[in-house]
Amino acid sequence: MKKQLYVVFVSVFMVLLLAACSGDSATSDTDESGNVQLTFFAPQGKAPMEENEFTLFIEDKFDVSLNWDVAPTDALTDRRQLLLASGDYPEVFLEGKFSSTDLLTYGSQGVFLPLNDLIEEHAPNITAMMDKSEVFREAITAPDGNIYALPRFNECYHCTYSQKYWMNEDWLNAVGMEMPKTTDDLYEVLKAFKTEDPNGNGEADEIPLTGAPDKYVWNGNIDAYLMNSFIYNDNDKYLLLENGKVDFAANKPAWRDGLSYMNKLYEEGLIDQAAFTQNDQAIGQLGNREGDEVVGSVTTALISYLVDTYDPEAERHKHWTIVPPLEGPEGVQLAGVEKGIAEFQFAITNKATEAQQVKAIEIANYLFSEEGSLYSEYGPSEGSGWKMAEAEEKNIKGEPAKYSYYNLPERDPNVVVNESWSLVGPKDLSNDFRDLFAEGQDPLTAEGYGTRLAQATEVYAPYAPEEYYPTGVYIRPDDTEAAAQITTAIQDYVESNLAQFIVGSKDIDKEWDAYVEGFEGLGLDQYLDIYQSAIEKE
Repeated sequence: MKKQLYVVFVSVFMVLLLAACSGDSATSDTDESGNVQLTFFAPQGKAPMEENEFTLFIEDKFDVSLNWDVAPTDALTDRRQLLLASGDYPEVFLEGKFSSTDLLTYGSQGVFLPLNDLIEEHAPNITAMMDKSEVFREAITAPDGNIYALPRFNECYHCTYSQKYWMNEDWLNAVGMEMPKTTDDLYEVLKAFKTEDPNGNGEADEIPLTGAPDKYVWNGNIDAYLMNSFIYNDNDKYLLLENGKVDFAANKPAWRDGLSYMNKLYEEGLIDQAAFTQNDQAIGQLGNREGDEVVGSVTTALISYLVDTYDPEAERHKHWTIVPPLEGPEGVQLAGVEKGIAEFQFAITNKATEAQQVKAIEIANYLFSEEGSLYSEYGPSEGSGWKMAEAEEKNIKGEPAKYSYYNLPERDPNVVVNESWSLVGPKDLSNDFRDLFAEGQDPLTAEGYGTRLAQATEVYAPYAPEEYYPTGVYIRPDDTEAAAQITTAIQDYVESNLAQFIVGSKDIDKEWDAYVEGFEGLGLDQYLDIYQSAIEKE
């Protein structure tokens, strides 16, 4: 009898315990006030995200309590990978910097939840964005039809044609020459910059052309611009596309011609020796140094890397002008194009309860509204990071603007601003949203820098190739591991040999064939097959 009573007691106790545990599970996603708790993974800012004005706004608006798992920006990807590998990851990645390959990997593993149903039921703004932009819809839809993550939809016109080249127009005038139109013209201009003392100080201190590696300065590598006068250079995977057929650029005779041209410039001292190693700080110090100007031209998406364009008192940047694509010896005259979405920020993981999933997608949906994008990027308080535009303020197209970030109260430089998420998380930064904001109409003022970049981009747009490989395609699941390894190996091989051929540490006449043969060992045929398969529709 005692034994039977003991068994009954234990059974009842276990039922009560399980019920208690079940109750804990149902309420573990809420805090004492009843708010749903969510942990967001994000980069570490200069001030705590818990105290951020927009964070507090979101918590109040959606009845949530946000916890933050943050990592330094330069270690964000490593920290993210450690969390995923350990299994101890948060409910939401607000800023994950995931590739399409990552989405397929973690989606197939069940780590990232499909968002399709959540979007359909709770996210009309995201649905509207898909309806408005086919690029957005295609980018977020994996080959299996699922949506595993959301990007920051950053439509940046000047980013589309960012492989640009800028020149010191004062120096052109000093040597009595016109803007170069061909690669031969450029050679003559750079030679004049080196030999004719365009800065007028009587010293041979001129640097005709400088640049920097792309990892430090956006499209700062000199081949990003110059190679497009010989063969199309996407400055990434070195892929060509013609009639839907994928090919490779960096082993073609025209690529060799481009290397020979750049080697000629380098051998004659027309290219800065530091162009293959210096970082963005070095470029800025070179361009903004006191005294005589020493730089004649620079390859970069943004002239602001070299000379200060933001200081209203700055004058040096005003005589820098964009150089259109140059015509090469075989008539090639192209502009590099980057169009598409390659990086995804927001993902909900299998750690999230149903209530957490709903709150997370509602927040993401809000970030894709006009107000949500505005507050997320500039803060929720009008008059601080943004204001309603004045009647006379125009947007980048010269049309009446709705918002403005100009003529706001001066900030104390010693106080860290913590009012917005800025470039963190998914949101609508489409051209339609950008066009709501005032831009200075004079491109040579600090307020008109955006206008200046837009006008420079208009010079490049007509030279886009008829076909180019799209950004951010989904590699087929069976190919993801091989694609990652082969792509990295080929990119490193191209970049290291390019520098060696240009500076002359490798003789292009003697070592070109060996360089081309080297691609076989790196799996070039498989590389092309993978990227061909990625763009073919089932």
